[in-house]
Amino acid sequence: MLNRRHLRVKALQVLYSYQQSQVKEILPYEKALLQSVDKVFEMYILLLSLLIEVADYSIIDAEERANKHLPSEEDLNASVKIQNNLFIVSLKQNPEYLAAVKKYKISWDFDPEVCKSIFITLKASEEYQSFLNLTDHTIQKDKDIIKYIFKKLILKSPGIEQIFDEKFINWSVDKDVLQALVAKTFKNFSSTKPEENKLAEICPNWDEDRLFLIELFKKVIAFEKEYQELIAQKTKNWDSERIALMDTLLMRMAITELIHFSTIPIKVTMNEYIELSKEFSTPKSNSFINGILDKILADLKSSGKVKKTGRGLLE
Repeated sequence: MLNRRHLRVKALQVLYSYQQSQVKEILPYEKALLQSVDKVFEMYILLLSLLIEVADYSIIDAEERANKHLPSEEDLNASVKIQNNLFIVSLKQNPEYLAAVKKYKISWDFDPEVCKSIFITLKASEEYQSFLNLTDHTIQKDKDIIKYIFKKLILKSPGIEQIFDEKFINWSVDKDVLQALVAKTFKNFSSTKPEENKLAEICPNWDEDRLFLIELFKKVIAFEKEYQELIAQKTKNWDSERIALMDTLLMRMAITELIHFSTIPIKVTMNEYIELSKEFSTPKSNSFINGILDKILADLKSSGKVKKTGRGLLE
């Protein structure tokens, strides 16, 4: 699920694009920001649909084996049991899932070979044979083979990695979130009644998180000159052209949070942007940003511009 750190990353990415663009219209970038969150849900549904496609490939495989020129007894009796896997059956009938498939026009027709490849690998595994040998099926037991398909085959497939990397610009950043979403889905699906099983939520508190995301983005832009000046005052010994744009954006975002988001503790804001600098900027950026923000924070506190509501938020 997307937490506040993930949302900060989304804002950072779109702010970077905005700063690099000659066109300074905010609305298209605000729209792109919300779309970047929606794309996470689309990727999530595409991954779930792949689980169904792999299970359904058992039918194609059985038909191809039965239609061999000289099929063996084993070929003539190839199992399609996984198609009736209780998790797969429930997912196929889940109203939320079906609505999302329709919304995003989800299909794997663009690369049918990927399902074939995963199923062939699955068919040769001990885990698949254990599933076929099951006599007492429950949704809990049936989830085990689906978890195996997802964790050991899909996530480790170079082909899948390439497909998602080409189709979704933020796949590498969002991959961990998607794994968590699918894992949450496995946990949520515990009933044989499809309508009782719920998909994972991208943001459990989306109304609040959406406001945070949009306000952070808009205020970083609105107060660009003012907060850039705060940074400039503390970096007089630095060549401004040598300060990475990413570092500047991270500091402006941090200042924006410190001043305008009264319920976010100072320590959380400072730690978050220092950590983000380790991931998205230069090797020395975290110590640079930490030093500059500490000086700016001291000034903001002394001038009374940092107002936090709640115990311990000023620490």
